[in-house]
Amino acid sequence: MRFASHRDIARALERALRRAEVPVAFSAGFSPHPKISYTGAAPTGVASEAEYFELTLTEPLDPERLRVRLDEAMPQGIDVIEAVPAAAGGLADRLEASEWRIELPGVTPDDAAAAAAVFRTAERVEVERLTKKGLRRFDTRPPVLYLDVDRRAAIERQETYAILRLIVRHTTPAVRPDDVVTGLRQVAGLAPPSSPLMTRLAQGPLDEASGAIADPLAAEDAASDPGATAVSAHTGNASTRSRTGNVGAPQGL
Repeated sequence: MRFASHRDIARALERALRRAEVPVAFSAGFSPHPKISYTGAAPTGVASEAEYFELTLTEPLDPERLRVRLDEAMPQGIDVIEAVPAAAGGLADRLEASEWRIELPGVTPDDAAAAAAVFRTAERVEVERLTKKGLRRFDTRPPVLYLDVDRRAAIERQETYAILRLIVRHTTPAVRPDDVVTGLRQVAGLAPPSSPLMTRLAQGPLDEASGAIADPLAAEDAASDPGATAVSAHTGNASTRSRTGNVGAPQGL
């Protein structure tokens, strides 16, 4: 699933909506499409336990009933964790930062910690990425709020294995975890012998004081209205199903 594209996930959701007979609203015009708003989808090649979308309905529907029907219609690997009536304001405005786990097979925790320290003390960490508009160069250092080794997780592994925890602010252009891995190689010479495994653990409002990421659906929960026609849904991996869980379509919605 981590290699599914955003469009693949979107098509899976649209098929599930039809199978579940959800009364989704459609746009007007010659080519109507379901009114679904995706926010900050994870890039192809990474897993995610924290993806969100907003859905507009043509009639009121109990959010939990919607969640169950939609979850049952989704393919294996994509689970709808939570659905709540949408509050005023855009969900995108509350998704200010993301927390990531970056697993580095073949890298010792000490080497990863040393590279993270070099990254944190650098004034600039510029990387290049090929975009739709061509090769683009940008500084990855300012959006990175936290980067260090998860020592507890690393101890659980028997082989040489480092796990980094990353918190990055959402910016334009977006700084992705693979950009940070590229930056670690450039400024600290950290070159994992195999591809890193990257998983988004959370995204939501950022507490500037503590650096913690809050639940982005809390505003919807507080303003819950049974007659609402817009629903915010939270999808995630079945293995992480919880109140603050996320979409584990290793790509995102």
